[in-house]
Amino acid sequence: MDFQLFRSLVDEVNVGKRLPDAVYLHRDAMSAIPEQLQTFVPAVANAVKLPDEHWNLIKLFKNEFRLSLLSYPEFYSDSYPALEQSLNVDLSKLSHKVTCYRSSENPPILHRKETMVLPTSEYYEYFSALTKEGENAGLYENTRTIGFKRSWQNLIQKKGYQLVDGRLFKANDIDNSFSDDQETEIDRHKTAIVRHDLSGPMKSLAKQGYLDGRFSIFDYGCGRGDDLRELEAHGLDALGWDPAFLPDSDKVSSDIVNLGFVLNVIEDQDERLEALLSAWELADKLLIVSVMLANESYVAQFQPYKDGVITSRNTFQKYYAQSEIKGYLERSLQEDIIAVAPGVFYIFKDKLEEQRYLQSKYQRHHSWQQLTSPQPIDSKDRAKLVITKNSDLFDAFWNVCLELGRVPANDEFERSEEVRSLIGSHKKVFDLLQDTFDTHEFTNAQKSRKEDLLVYFAMGLFEKRKPYTQQPESLRRDIKAFFDDYRTAINLATELLFAIANTALIDEQCTKAHQKLPASILNEGHSLIFHKRYIGMLPLLLRVYVGAALQMYGELDESVDLIKVHITSGKLTLIHYDDFDQSVPFLLERTKIKMADQEIDFFDYVGESRRPPLLNKHLLLDSQHEQYEKQKSFDKRLSKLLGTEYNSEVILHRQTFEEQLALANKQITGFRIISR
Repeated sequence: MDFQLFRSLVDEVNVGKRLPDAVYLHRDAMSAIPEQLQTFVPAVANAVKLPDEHWNLIKLFKNEFRLSLLSYPEFYSDSYPALEQSLNVDLSKLSHKVTCYRSSENPPILHRKETMVLPTSEYYEYFSALTKEGENAGLYENTRTIGFKRSWQNLIQKKGYQLVDGRLFKANDIDNSFSDDQETEIDRHKTAIVRHDLSGPMKSLAKQGYLDGRFSIFDYGCGRGDDLRELEAHGLDALGWDPAFLPDSDKVSSDIVNLGFVLNVIEDQDERLEALLSAWELADKLLIVSVMLANESYVAQFQPYKDGVITSRNTFQKYYAQSEIKGYLERSLQEDIIAVAPGVFYIFKDKLEEQRYLQSKYQRHHSWQQLTSPQPIDSKDRAKLVITKNSDLFDAFWNVCLELGRVPANDEFERSEEVRSLIGSHKKVFDLLQDTFDTHEFTNAQKSRKEDLLVYFAMGLFEKRKPYTQQPESLRRDIKAFFDDYRTAINLATELLFAIANTALIDEQCTKAHQKLPASILNEGHSLIFHKRYIGMLPLLLRVYVGAALQMYGELDESVDLIKVHITSGKLTLIHYDDFDQSVPFLLERTKIKMADQEIDFFDYVGESRRPPLLNKHLLLDSQHEQYEKQKSFDKRLSKLLGTEYNSEVILHRQTFEEQLALANKQITGFRIISR
């Protein structure tokens, strides 16, 4: 069965609980769906070795080649049964994922069960009565959060009811508070800080090109509105709402919704979930969520309160771990979550836009410059004469060829009609231009573009991908031009991803990278260190190695200076210095990503006295860098004073470094070593 047939069959299903993107039904109602689906669904369960007793509800996706097999063991016996296990099958990738809720304190639950069985079921009338009770009690007025057990129970209590043997009864003496504990008055408005530049999440959007004017933006929980003022100054369509500072503003649907540092300041878990689901509902294309991260030792200094802490300013903070917040978002939204940076995540509602983002994420963008001038033209060759007379037009066409690594389609070059009216087809123009321009550069562009795509497909193995037929048209053209077919591209990407576990290959590629990069430090058999600006110049396998590690961390930002590839241990270290441009930068933070263990360790050097110096920095600068010669000369003089090598990595404790300078009665000023 292919996606087109699957979608048409799902469209024919006229039973079950129908939502905009999916249909839910009990397996006892399968007799009423198309016969091909009746045989297909059990066949899928059998293929993934899922026993019959481990699923009784089916979720059929309307717009994706995907289905879920859900286990609600108490579907018939519990009025609002809890989800025990979910198995999601991606039929386009032939992969599946199991999520277990057995130990969850707040699992998803079911309502309106009568919609999931047939009207002939002996339970239909009973389930309908349960739903009617809930409607009369006002429990379905806001359906965003009621799909979770704790929120449902709190709502029942808040409405003045209680559940007795699964039925709703009016309670006369129910305390409507959420907790027996004394509630603390939290100064939530104090969490809104004054910003002098764009917030981190907004900078992320700018970096990815989402603030170029194409998209409308809504800032959900905008605080004092500093981001909004900056966006409006750039002429962007930006609106916002905040319960403390802009409570009267409307919450409006927008292409992009920013939920920036909101979830971590809401002390009530139901309200927190409500904010997330409300923001998701407003997003037409993309929701960006950001929260505060911290380790246990940092959190321990504050007063515990509910699932977070109370700060010295009497504000609430829920500090998350990266994996914790990612899991929370996945469970709450039932969507794929993309880590962009520590504590920053993208969730795409527009899946085509998601594919464009993921492709662009691993594409190196070229600023091509013409290296040669047109050769003398034979006056009898009309086509070449036309090219010479319209050099700006054909220079632009050639640059697009270099950018794509292939001949562009008509809709990929905005002046295509001019080109075709003057010469003919794009292919004909390209063949003529090869006699004029440097074809070696085009060969390199082809190779670079193919590598970019392989990195994109390799990283896609961590994330859900659309089938070939749902890929953007430009990407399908790339696949055909560089790989012939989609399966070949995925197979090559899979081989690359598995190859990063081969330490001998990583060792070989690190040596190759050391020879190729403008600057790097190679500790043979141990590690390769280089500046982050050289990622795009790495050999293909190392780009995949780095990309795989960053799947856990997110996107690199200005807080990272150096990258260290550990050759034998499957680790990647991101290194940040206090000021990398100074002659001797001091280490501020290390982030070690352990791919095998799926863990991230943060090491900060808050105390200045503990910050180790970076010696021999010239080894990490391009020889063409404006400071290279000055840095190299400085490093030679400093290494002589310290008694160290100047042409290899030197690790020196801060105390030893300062003692050596003091012993020589010297101090460092800029790139000078002077007497104290």
